[in-house]
Amino acid sequence: MEILHCTMEHLDTAAAFYTEVTAYLAAHINYPKWTHGAYPARESIRTAIGKGGQYLCMDGGKAVGGFILNADPEGAYEYGDWELSLEKGEYMVIHALAVSPDAYGRGIAQHMVDFCLQTAKERGFPALRLDVVPDNHPARKLYEKMGFRFAGERDLLRNIDAIPKFSLYEKVLA
Repeated sequence: MEILHCTMEHLDTAAAFYTEVTAYLAAHINYPKWTHGAYPARESIRTAIGKGGQYLCMDGGKAVGGFILNADPEGAYEYGDWELSLEKGEYMVIHALAVSPDAYGRGIAQHMVDFCLQTAKERGFPALRLDVVPDNHPARKLYEKMGFRFAGERDLLRNIDAIPKFSLYEKVLA
């Protein structure tokens, strides 16, 4: 498996990957409460690629995972119960981490999170943070298993009616 830092030439592949994931979630348990065709979707992926934060996990030429890694929390992270007192831009954030339904159980999510931890550390960030829907038990279990510390459940002022609060997590890298 390799992690690919996406450019615009990867837009179709990334969009097809997230379309597959959100279609599956729409027909099954939708833990992250993503909306098929709305988020994550082509335009949000185009924006993430344009800002340099979209990645895909490739296996044999097929996208089996995807995520965004950047320094923008896209919400009111200042309300978290963080171990480190950091300003926006002083930590990295994982967004939209997903695994292809036909690749579940292969350790792909852990591989991608390991990549994020290593990348944040190499770039000199003291912490990696993220947020998940409180009922997203598989994601919460993964992050807790990987040493992330729960930092509270907060309204991140994103104005998403279906998700009034998010569970926050942090891993100190120092």
